[in-house]
Amino acid sequence: MATLRQEALSLVQGRTRRSATPPSNKISDYFGVNTFNDAQMRQSLAPSVYKKVVEAIEKGTKIDTATAEEVASAVKTWAISKGVTHYTHWFQPLTGSTAEKHDSFFDALSGMERFKGSTLVQQEPDASSFPNGGIRSTFEARGYTAWDPSSPIFIFENTLCIPTIFVSYTGEALDYKTPLLKSMDAVNAAAVKVCQLFDRNVKKVQPSLGVEQEYFVVDKALFAARPDLVMAGRTVYGHNPARGQQLDDHYFGSIPTRVKDFMFEFEIEALKLGIPVSTRHNEVAPGQFEVAPLFEEINKATDHNQLLMDVMEKVAEKHDLKVLLHEKPFAGLNGSGKHNNWSLITDTGVNLFQPSSSARENLQFLTFLVATVKAVHDNADLLRASIASAGNDYRLGANEAPPAIISTFLGETLTEVLDELEKNGNIKIEKGDNMYMKLGIAKIPEIILDNTDRNRTSPFAFTGNKFEFRAVGSQANVAGPMTALNVIVADTLSQMSDDIEKEMSKGKDKKIAVVNVLRKYITESKAVRFEGDGYSEEWEKEAEKRGLSNLKSTPEALDVYTTKKIKDLFTKHKVMNEVELHARHEIMLENFIMKVQIESRVMGDLGLNHIIPTAILYQNKLIQNAKGMQSLGLDNSAAVETIKEVSKHIEALKTNITSMIDTRRKLNTDEDIARKAKGYQTLVKEGFFEKIRYAADKLELLVDDESWPLVKYRELLFIR
Repeated sequence: MATLRQEALSLVQGRTRRSATPPSNKISDYFGVNTFNDAQMRQSLAPSVYKKVVEAIEKGTKIDTATAEEVASAVKTWAISKGVTHYTHWFQPLTGSTAEKHDSFFDALSGMERFKGSTLVQQEPDASSFPNGGIRSTFEARGYTAWDPSSPIFIFENTLCIPTIFVSYTGEALDYKTPLLKSMDAVNAAAVKVCQLFDRNVKKVQPSLGVEQEYFVVDKALFAARPDLVMAGRTVYGHNPARGQQLDDHYFGSIPTRVKDFMFEFEIEALKLGIPVSTRHNEVAPGQFEVAPLFEEINKATDHNQLLMDVMEKVAEKHDLKVLLHEKPFAGLNGSGKHNNWSLITDTGVNLFQPSSSARENLQFLTFLVATVKAVHDNADLLRASIASAGNDYRLGANEAPPAIISTFLGETLTEVLDELEKNGNIKIEKGDNMYMKLGIAKIPEIILDNTDRNRTSPFAFTGNKFEFRAVGSQANVAGPMTALNVIVADTLSQMSDDIEKEMSKGKDKKIAVVNVLRKYITESKAVRFEGDGYSEEWEKEAEKRGLSNLKSTPEALDVYTTKKIKDLFTKHKVMNEVELHARHEIMLENFIMKVQIESRVMGDLGLNHIIPTAILYQNKLIQNAKGMQSLGLDNSAAVETIKEVSKHIEALKTNITSMIDTRRKLNTDEDIARKAKGYQTLVKEGFFEKIRYAADKLELLVDDESWPLVKYRELLFIR
């Protein structure tokens, strides 16, 4: 057996459990202890200062210098009392991960710990090496981080972390948080205007989010023995094991002991950070799991998801495990997504997607439901672009994941409601005796919560009191797709408000005006509603007939950001300007190119330096055996056939890798980034990846197991 693989497997067999002890038997005793949360602020700040901070959080008012000094002093005292010596502005650049630069509280010149209000509010990290899409030249390094008071300050790994936005010297957003915050303002303004048609007491509408995070866990030693996992986050080679997920025995099964110990410890650390993790379970594929928190305000939920991934990875190391967040780390098995459960909540405590027994609330519910469906219909390409990445392309449209075609699922009952409303302005619900009432003229009958099955094949499904955007990739920063969703819903609600006002200006009763607009929107957005199997070939054909896009690759999907429609949409709602959109388009294309480039290099390295030499050694061994059999007068035809097959796959592997390298070299001379990305998609990825993998995986089946250099799928997935 290859030495590295043998050593890795030996290490796994000797693993022992690592246990963790929670600070208390009651989670409520330690939830949020490492955050400067509302309770801590009440305790630490003067009432007048606390009031100003709360106003900044709830109303977006600016924190003045004196208030910042008071907050900084309280934060420093709190952090030092917990043994913290350093602080950092914690931000989310367009790399996809988080960033931080640590500074010490200790000032050697004064011999004291210092932390000024100005330092809390703003810092100036070097912005030259972060992706900026041409906004700044490399030699123009200035960038700013600015405190986001709406997301709690926290302590992580003995460092005080201050959530911030990150912008360039000239003011353009260089992060995910800034556009998200602006999109929240946009959807708030538009939603409040519509809400006040039903309830004048509504003054604020806040997007809410719950992120279900899927991931794989493998042993750290086995991970280290797979260069492709280390470098690319996924296995570029590997034949499916005899047993994969076909028995459906892993889903919701008993959690493996070492993994449960890991889960227990990372949940403790997450809860200390105020992340409301609630659910854990095995997912469908062997070695795949899920963690899900409770719903939070969308900005906080986004920060918490980024932080949770970091916590998981760091805690896994302590358990000699490795968390795989790539969307498709193993071919032939379910990939991992990040299901974004999104809703809109009013400051009066109403979930706008919650059906009700109240006639007024149900009309309001239908208004926001229809507006969201219309927004998805009109902007499906933007939603597709918002989830585009090299990793997610392997998952979208595969056997377990939503397709690249964006559609919505509402369920049988709501579909009947909308169809009846579209046809007659009436509602018909089967519930015991038939009920038939005129919508908006008499009263709206109750719409029962969870009165239909779920559809796991829908990329954007209504699930009782929220929409679930299931197509987001597992390693994505959810701020990207959530910004897009907020903006398109804000735009549709804004248009809906105008349309209702036009109807009312014609002398129509308000309820009748609302119903008329709903009927129009239902008709215009009907094509995007689909209740069937989103994985089927029939749906692809049907979607094409309906005029729905099927943007299968990232370079194709990202072109949406260059269209006038999308530029106008983002600038209209002041979420991103044309420069920022252009920058993001370039950054995402560049990221795609680099990811595919890395994968192709890993394929070449493993193929030429690991697999082919191993296969040749085995081939020579077979040749010697065949000669020996021949000299003894024995039938060696089976050995000769195997030699021929091994030779065929070695030649295919070598030829295709060499051609892929030549193709890559030519593409790298192209200065047009969009053309280059499409070349990497069609000429490199589609042109060679499957051919190369096929040859390598065939050799894995043919070469003696003891000689194979790479840890196999059966070992990665089933040995813990």
